[in-house]
Amino acid sequence: MPRDIITLACTECKERNYTGTKNKRLESGRREVKKYCPHDKKHTLHRETK
Repeated sequence: MPRDIITLACTECKERNYTGTKNKRLESGRREVKKYCPHDKKHTLHRETK
């Protein structure tokens, strides 16, 4: 299965905090996950970036 590396960026401070992999054949949209942002020191929504 082809898996691509993605980067997750915080929606509030715009910092790129996390990376992960995703199967592009099964997931077509952009991933949104609530994760901890070390810059804001709280949990915020992180979106997939290019």
